[in-house]
Formats: sequence, C-alpha cells, structure tokens
Amino acid sequence: MTMDISTIRTLADEAEYQAALKAVRPYFENEPAEGSEAAAHYDALVLLIEDYERRHYPIPRAEPVDVLKFVMQANNYTQSDLTEILGSKARASELLNGKREINLDQIRKISRAWRIPAGSLVGDLAA
Repeated sequence: MTMDISTIRTLADEAEYQAALKAVRPYFENEPAEGSEAAAHYDALVLLIEDYERRHYPIPRAEPVDVLKFVMQANNYTQSDLTEILGSKARASELLNGKREINLDQIRKISRAWRIPAGSLVGDLAA
C-alpha cells in the first residue's frame, strides 16, 4: 500500500488541536493492535498533538534551586539534610538562597543521595 503524503501537515490551530485530542481519546480506552492501521493512526495523532503542544504550550524548564526546594519539600528534607550531603552549612544556605549555583560535584552528590535526575539540577545551558 502506498501512502499519499502530499496532504499530511501539522495542526494549524486550536480547533484542529482540540479535534485531534477528541480523535485520540478512544484509543486510550481501546488500544489498537500493534502494526494495524488504527495503531498507525493513533501514532500519527499523538505526534501531531505533541508537536502542536511543543509549539504552543512550551513547558518552561525549572531552575535547579526550584527543583531542589521542591524535592526537599516533597520529602520533608531540611537544610540540615542538604548540609549533610554537601558537607557545608554555608554552601547549603548559599544554594537555597540563590547566592551560588550548584556545581557539578554538588549535582552528583545530591543526585545520588536523593535520587534526583542530574539533568534536572543543571541550569539553562544557553545562559
């Protein structure tokens, strides 16, 4: 079977995005068989939706200190717990107050101790 790709395009506006969301919903309740035409349709819809969301609803990257504070709050960790990992009360305070950025060695220590993906503790590389 050959495919006519001349009519394939990205979602143009919010109405098409909403229509794609509505069209993909049934696939979540009744997953299509792998390799079927329905599965190919599902995959295409998901790709179109992801592309539209990436272009129109970008998710801002969290600052490393915000990730650190969130993990601390979610796990009831204290500044003393962070001090234990870093070995310095002053350094823990400087990090949490935004006076100093997290360096690579600290990222490794925190990532290992609290099982935080190291990438989430790396700041914006474009800055």
